[in-house]
Amino acid sequence: WYQRRVRASVKKIETSAQSSASIATSAKALMTQEVTDSLSKMDISPIYTSEKSGSDDKGEGTQDCPFKTALQAMRHWGKEPFPTIYVDSKEEGQQFSVISQAQMKKLTKVYQREVSKALSKSKKEAEEAAKREANLEESKNIVISEDTSLPAASAAKINGLEPLREQRVKVYGWVHRLRRQGKNLMFIVLRDGTGFLQCILSDNLCKTYEALLLSTESSVRIFGTLKEVPEGKSAPGGHELHADFWEIVGRSPAGGIDNVLNVESNSDVMYQNRHLWIRGENMSKILKVRHATIKAFRDHYYDRDYVEVTPPTMVQCQVEGGSTLFKLNYFGQEAYLTQSSQLYLETCIPALGNVYCIAQSYRAESSHTRRHLSEFTHIEGELPFITFEQLLDALEDLVCDTAQRIMDSKYGQLVLDINPNFKVPQKPFKRMDYREALQYCKDNNITKEDGTSFEFGDDIPEAPERKMTDMIGVPILLCRFPKAMKSFYMQPDLKEPIVTESVDLLLPNVGEIIGGSMRIYNEEELYAGFKREGISPENYYWYIDQRKYGTTPHGGYGLGLERYLMWLLNSKNVRETCLYPRTADR
Repeated sequence: WYQRRVRASVKKIETSAQSSASIATSAKALMTQEVTDSLSKMDISPIYTSEKSGSDDKGEGTQDCPFKTALQAMRHWGKEPFPTIYVDSKEEGQQFSVISQAQMKKLTKVYQREVSKALSKSKKEAEEAAKREANLEESKNIVISEDTSLPAASAAKINGLEPLREQRVKVYGWVHRLRRQGKNLMFIVLRDGTGFLQCILSDNLCKTYEALLLSTESSVRIFGTLKEVPEGKSAPGGHELHADFWEIVGRSPAGGIDNVLNVESNSDVMYQNRHLWIRGENMSKILKVRHATIKAFRDHYYDRDYVEVTPPTMVQCQVEGGSTLFKLNYFGQEAYLTQSSQLYLETCIPALGNVYCIAQSYRAESSHTRRHLSEFTHIEGELPFITFEQLLDALEDLVCDTAQRIMDSKYGQLVLDINPNFKVPQKPFKRMDYREALQYCKDNNITKEDGTSFEFGDDIPEAPERKMTDMIGVPILLCRFPKAMKSFYMQPDLKEPIVTESVDLLLPNVGEIIGGSMRIYNEEELYAGFKREGISPENYYWYIDQRKYGTTPHGGYGLGLERYLMWLLNSKNVRETCLYPRTADR
């Protein structure tokens, strides 16, 4: 019985061993099959590179679209071991060959160093992020408050601070620049629109939660004592604010505007974000000079007894040709945005004498030149009882006097900051007839696009006109254009009726900035002008009446403010000289 039990146990053990071996064999076979299947699914295609025809930026690693370098192929694969990498073959008739072992070994070391460096950088950034988070949490425990034992602070704008030196003041503004120096010192350049002020924050003032998160373009209120800067140092205004308390008014995203706009931004990005762009120093200077220029024009007119009028900009009459009219539905009637306020100004001179306006005008020109806008600020004047020569004198006086007023004002330095070479022009300007301009172009090889010379009746486009102006190098009063080129209201020259008593003022770097003329004051000649241009006089009855009720020789002009500023500031494009430019594209 005992022997039978032993034999039965031995047989059971043998059967179990055979079963285990069978299971192990099956498992091994299954694992082998899974690995084979996985490998078959993996993309282990070779990677192709070519120094001759490849591109690391646009390549895909294929024969048709190779990378430029083998190192980029390794980066693309992203881990070791790498698949087979092909490079340009040195064998004639063969395009690619497998990279040499020596080159592969060398580049693998370069790749490994890159990976190691990236890992170290990532680790460092993670540590710094953790440190910042810890500092931010700790900063929440630091609370600052205004010291009520200090003298009351006087509120002031930055441009009015100088008399308040050694006194306690409070200033509102935006953080224009920000610099931290260690944990206990922070410098802020504050901007409030009137100027810039350097502020110094120390100790707990720069350790609070708000201080650690502070970024440019945040709006703040800062209290402190205004002190003159030490000898040998400089700061805007010659003083700086030593802060004793400050508060955040409005936060700005981390990085401020620099995350949206910077020196590398293209023009589309800059114009799309112009509402932020105008906060920059150069653009704000341009807008301040624009403000000073408008004031200079108004002061010029005031001192010469002109009266300012404010004509409407929704009209039913064309002034400069129907093709450039913006049409609109005015309560069921067809109306337009004005091209010029000239006709309305002409109605005012019998009542007010010399008149002017500063208003918006509109031109529906699909023009993409550097000096065209769809909407611009139009400075226009009309003068009764004058001759053509007196009109030219008035234009010289207008340009020179306003420029001198700007340079004599507190904004003159801003002009020189932007355009250091600007000088007020001297009178008299060069006077040149249209025929003389044609001859000048012919003599100096200034031609049409097809290489032919300009002939009488041709309009001289912007580029040739500017080339001529820049070659001459002084302001030019270009006069007496052919009647066929000009508007219906321009007075023919009495000595040569095929030309008009008309003028364009051309300035270097810009070209035309003013267009003017004597106006037809004879009723019959005015009707002839309507007929020549195919204009129905029906809507002009009020304009015709000026010739019925005490007509007089008179003349006027229109000046584009943005072009004037182009000249003053040596700007490259008229869009730089206005707030929000309107063009065919925007």
